[in-house]
Amino acid sequence: MVGDCYDAVVVVSFGGPEKSEDVIPFLENVLRGRTTPRERMEEVAAHYYHFGGRSPINGQNRALIAALRDELHGHQITLPIYWGNRNWHPLLPDTVRQMKADGVRRALAFVTSAFSSYSGCRQYREDIARARDAVGEGAPEIHKLRAFFNHPGFVRAVTDRARAALDQVPAGRRDHTSLLFTAHSVPLSMASTSDYVPQLKETAGLISAALHREEWQLVYQSRSGPPSQPWLGPDVSDALRQLAAGGATDVVVVPLGFISDHMEVVYDLDTEARAISESLGLNMIRAGTAGTHPLFVSMIRELIEERLSGCPARSLGVFGPRENLCREDCCPAPPRSLVR
Repeated sequence: MVGDCYDAVVVVSFGGPEKSEDVIPFLENVLRGRTTPRERMEEVAAHYYHFGGRSPINGQNRALIAALRDELHGHQITLPIYWGNRNWHPLLPDTVRQMKADGVRRALAFVTSAFSSYSGCRQYREDIARARDAVGEGAPEIHKLRAFFNHPGFVRAVTDRARAALDQVPAGRRDHTSLLFTAHSVPLSMASTSDYVPQLKETAGLISAALHREEWQLVYQSRSGPPSQPWLGPDVSDALRQLAAGGATDVVVVPLGFISDHMEVVYDLDTEARAISESLGLNMIRAGTAGTHPLFVSMIRELIEERLSGCPARSLGVFGPRENLCREDCCPAPPRSLVR
């Protein structure tokens, strides 16, 4: 099957440095236009230096693109796949320029963010628009695929990862293991203009039900704004301390808000949260992200087929499938703030 309306797919992501020399230029891109103290940038840079200056995100996007290419080929979808980032190479304007040179006229964009918020939805649409403006006349039309927080492929992939983590807890303690779902904290001003929190709660509830777990908690991580600015909470660190104070011995942390194990996962959870857990005597097991789970990769192919051939849009829960074309007023930008 070949769609006659679209002739390419582009994966659009956040980007990340691949060596120490990239770290500061990358963070300057992330924070451009914001009055972020230099010491805050250097504090975040230290997280990357801890891993040799290399973020896992680019490697994981390469793996996802390879898996998606095989998935499309297996279903006779012959669209080429491009890749462009918001903050580091391959930068989206360069990718759009290459797409134009290759004769691409209309493309579908898969954005590596499952939930609706300014930074996870509308800002990517703005990135695409700016990239097209930078390329100028002849730049391909690019249409973002819909949000997928409640698509069965995403929900079931994360459920599999969470179940595998629970299976690592000794059988006699498994039923009493605490379940924490984490997502990137955002300013309350951003959360209030989108369905970010309701969507997270919906997906966490679907996963918990599939695991036959009645008790779970949604917590947040990786906030970076000044203390005077209200952000979503509670923070995962505070939740871990509260669990330990209540006598918990085991906790599974599910990074629901992240589709791959990038820096906010490998540093903020695997390094910082794990150190806190160990100091509290908590056995913390971090569940994997959707990554290249076959159900997740198949989901991306389904989202593409929805636009190519009008196949039914699948979803779980009460929200129903999101619209294919975002409303012009969706996820509006909050006032400029310090962001990670």
